[in-house]
Amino acid sequence: MRLELTRRGDYGVRAMVALAMVTQEDAGAIAPRRLSVRQIAEAMGIPPAILPSVMHHLLRAGLVQAQEGRSGGYALARPTTSISLLDVIEAVEGDARPRTCVLRGGACRGSGHCAVHTVFVRAHEQLRGELGRAKLAEVAPGALTVESAVPADSR
Repeated sequence: MRLELTRRGDYGVRAMVALAMVTQEDAGAIAPRRLSVRQIAEAMGIPPAILPSVMHHLLRAGLVQAQEGRSGGYALARPTTSISLLDVIEAVEGDARPRTCVLRGGACRGSGHCAVHTVFVRAHEQLRGELGRAKLAEVAPGALTVESAVPADSR
């Protein structure tokens, strides 16, 4: 069994972790630091050509804010305690709920469900629940290489 993100989802999570690592929060107030696409890409090993598209999805979802210009870049739009991994993943991948039947290989039919439908739906909802409870504040400090990878002038 494989549980993995698409490349876009992977890059979205990595970008948000990089932004979380340079964001200072105090009593719920956020003091965002901006990182350029180049800085995020270099720090997190993301292809620079793909990252603008990922950041656009995060911006549209209200997870990041952008500022153009020489001192511009991206910053978190909300505190890390209010951004879940599910928020990030669904911002870049869309709603990930399964739409195909496990046994039939096509769309689930309205006339009835296959024998394993309920088990797979329950498992998927548990995964969504875990990702929804996992906040960026909890996972960003555990990112082993981010602190050293993000340029010192951005911290």
